[in-house]
Amino acid sequence: MSFKHIFQACLMAPFASLVTSNPISPRAKTDSFSESQKLADPKFGPIPGEDSIYNEYYGVEAPFPGYLRDPVLPTEKGAPGVDDVVWQNLLSAEWIIFDFYQQAVEAFNESAFIQAGMPNNTYKRIQEIRNNEAGHLRIFQNQISPTSVKPGACTHRFPFYDPISFLALVTVLEISSMAFLTGLVQQAKLPASQAAMMTIAEVETRHEVWTLIEIWKTNPFGGPSDTVFPYANQVLDTTNGFIVPGSCPKQNPEYPSPRQKLPALGAAKDTKSLTPGSNIGLSFTDPTNQPDFDKNTQYYAVFFHGLHNVSVPIDTTSWPEKEIRVTIPAQFETKGVIVAALADTPGAPTKENIVAGPGIILEQPAELAVKLV
Repeated sequence: MSFKHIFQACLMAPFASLVTSNPISPRAKTDSFSESQKLADPKFGPIPGEDSIYNEYYGVEAPFPGYLRDPVLPTEKGAPGVDDVVWQNLLSAEWIIFDFYQQAVEAFNESAFIQAGMPNNTYKRIQEIRNNEAGHLRIFQNQISPTSVKPGACTHRFPFYDPISFLALVTVLEISSMAFLTGLVQQAKLPASQAAMMTIAEVETRHEVWTLIEIWKTNPFGGPSDTVFPYANQVLDTTNGFIVPGSCPKQNPEYPSPRQKLPALGAAKDTKSLTPGSNIGLSFTDPTNQPDFDKNTQYYAVFFHGLHNVSVPIDTTSWPEKEIRVTIPAQFETKGVIVAALADTPGAPTKENIVAGPGIILEQPAELAVKLV
């Protein structure tokens, strides 16, 4: 599986007649546009932090507001809020993550995880994470001002086929979300928005630690700092591979906005290790979107880890006839994730300097990263 697919394969109130003790809507109601518009009222339905549905609901049907999938149209005229675009991007991404967990809850059951050798409470934990993600949907909707559309859900498809492949993707998405969220916080202008995003990052960290400890029996500590990748929209763009083409509501804004549509960066199929010091071949996994290297420009593989990045010159003059190879900087610790991108300037000081990628290189557990290549 490529870097792109690794991240593809990281990241609301009830109807008037519904009470918090019965927060599930029959599937027949999911096509009702008018019901979704009630979400414009931030007091409508269970409130995250005040209702146990976002923690302790153990049903299969999607919890509130996951079954209200239409976009919520603006209820006021005027200029968009300062951080509306950032929250719209985050809400669209959250629909992907919510559906990822919801589809797993529907596809598997408690016995499936136990038979796969997982702890007895694994299915319950997956339901609880699903509930947290439903709460995130509602939080993000409420952060978007009434002058902007609140994006609805697209149809999503994920590359898991059994409990183990699902849990592998859980680990990749949860660990990768740290690099994405640290970049997204830098896009927000309001301190309140930045704080709200950090509270979500803290929740995702708990999900990440659970998978490392309970599922993979791995040391959960990721070093003194998670990895910062400053261009969050580039990471978000890789998740478009989860979206069924043409399935998004027409009222949704472009996702992500702005979108660069960079070539996807992958590791060669014969890759044996993605740990620091490993020499790997690079590939560009989308045949319809390939990089255009200038023969007179020196390009670099820029590796982001912790608070720093290291640039390694690469030879692109013989591509595509000859594979591009690069060595992952040996000085990096084998903790957390490394984010790789190709750039025309050392350090990739602006998003425009990046010409391909990014790719997420999982360091914990290392054996899982290689299996996903």
